[in-house]
Amino acid sequence: MRGFSFYERTSRAFHDYPSLSKLIVLFTVSGGSLVAYSESKSYNGANSALSSHMDSKKKRVVVLGTGWAGTSFLKNLDSSLYDVHVVSPRNYFAFTPLLPSVTCGKVEARSIIEPIRNIVSKKNGDFRFWEAECTKVDAENKKIHCRSVLQPNLDGKEEFIIDYDYLVIAMGARSNTFNTPGVVEHCHFLKEVEDAQSIRRSVIDCFERASLPNLSEEERKKNLHFVIVGGGPTGVEFAAELHDFVREDLVKLYPDVKDLVKITLLEAGDHILSMFDKRITAFAEEKFQRDGINVKTGSMVVKVSDTGISTKERSTGSVSSIPYGMVVWSTGIGTRPIVMDFMKQIGQTNRRALATDEWLRVEGCNNIYALGDCATINQRKVMEDISVIFDKADKNQSGTLTVDAVNDVFDDICIRYPQVELYLKHKKMRNIVELLKDSNKDDGKKSTELDIEQLKSVLSEVDSQMKILPATAQVAAQQGAYLARCFNRMEECEKNPEGPLRFRGSGRHRFLPFQYKHLGQFAPLGGEQTALQLPWDSVSIGYSSQWLWYSVYASKQVSWRTRVLVVSDWTRRLVFGRDSSGI
Repeated sequence: MRGFSFYERTSRAFHDYPSLSKLIVLFTVSGGSLVAYSESKSYNGANSALSSHMDSKKKRVVVLGTGWAGTSFLKNLDSSLYDVHVVSPRNYFAFTPLLPSVTCGKVEARSIIEPIRNIVSKKNGDFRFWEAECTKVDAENKKIHCRSVLQPNLDGKEEFIIDYDYLVIAMGARSNTFNTPGVVEHCHFLKEVEDAQSIRRSVIDCFERASLPNLSEEERKKNLHFVIVGGGPTGVEFAAELHDFVREDLVKLYPDVKDLVKITLLEAGDHILSMFDKRITAFAEEKFQRDGINVKTGSMVVKVSDTGISTKERSTGSVSSIPYGMVVWSTGIGTRPIVMDFMKQIGQTNRRALATDEWLRVEGCNNIYALGDCATINQRKVMEDISVIFDKADKNQSGTLTVDAVNDVFDDICIRYPQVELYLKHKKMRNIVELLKDSNKDDGKKSTELDIEQLKSVLSEVDSQMKILPATAQVAAQQGAYLARCFNRMEECEKNPEGPLRFRGSGRHRFLPFQYKHLGQFAPLGGEQTALQLPWDSVSIGYSSQWLWYSVYASKQVSWRTRVLVVSDWTRRLVFGRDSSGI
């Protein structure tokens, strides 16, 4: 009874004083222990909602989507400054990098999702969440049209309209089928939690079906042929997870059919993981060959039917059909219909994503921002602005620039046009002075001044360093955090702009433009081996990288609840194996 009283008093203390820190000791799989304190805050939803409704001075920010970009924005936004409305067809955030682990029972689906209301309830301020999908954006009248995703019919009240002052579009993207016949009808995708759960059930169903006594040998082989289309990170990781699942768990449960399992990875390009370092690509292909995973490069899928998947060999042009038990389609992303409609409305045709400026503002819309997979930054070219840059640096209007005059605006040029800094790094130069000297050396000149034509010549190759940001969780999360910081400093930066010079106007830009910082990327290859590529072209492959993968993915979880659940799932798998129930 004495012990019970102690726990009872402790529980009551945390209940009565929610500001007390909750100490959690999390033993990580890397052998050490991670000690952290989680501060919980009291939140009165009803009073906050009423306060938001009565405070008409607050600008209304409407956020579409609860993926990486939208959730990062919400977590970092100072919600006390705005009236925040969130619209999304799913009421949770999902840690999508672990979806391949969910497909094979290494991690449970519930372990990688966090209700969005849990996330926003820990913040001060006013939030309202609507489980609905946006069907139309009316930019002219600052309204969005929404439709509830809840069933059954809500007495004809599924549709509603929300006004906004600022709109943040973070709706993500959908899987790109390239209009290949039969893909939608017969293939699995791997974009959402529901997709991972469906794949998990399908894998088990294939084994159960192949174990039936009334099937022929050919029918068993067909049911146990798993085809993955797409040799990118998602397709490769799923192939590796599936191979481990079969080798470590399913062969023990289905001994009669264990020798009939076949995994095929189809890639239209020359290599898998083409966006990684060549050393990683070569290691992955060699490892898959040793593991018995059939990698077919140069194979483009032209049709998928209920009996087979037709591929065209790029080298010979021959078309063949492969029987399958299950197909997972992982070939990139496409634009959502609502985003396509909005792009047509604002005149952004012939594009695959919403074009934004370097501040993530949709081009042509002053109060609409887009980030994550549904958007792309349309970085301005130096050569398009070379004349105004020259005029800004030529303060005395002499028609020529000295090295000192160029240096005066060089920092602003590098901030406004990041390709300049990338070009200097590529040339192994520290500053613009070295670039000018190099240009003079090539021209055989020793002049300390240059005119507009000479400046064009010096910077003519700079725009070749422009790059499109990859559609990854890392990019989306950084964009969300960046935009939130801009919103938090909106009023302050109106008075004291912190951005670079306006070369096409006077003064400075309000904010520094978004700059992506690449922190490295993982490629799990199965067998407790992972490839890691770091920003400075350093590559690590093997078991040590796998432990780092565990640590990083555990630390990047959105809450302590999901951290504990994910690590406990990994521990359970090591002790008891993967769950093969298919539920």
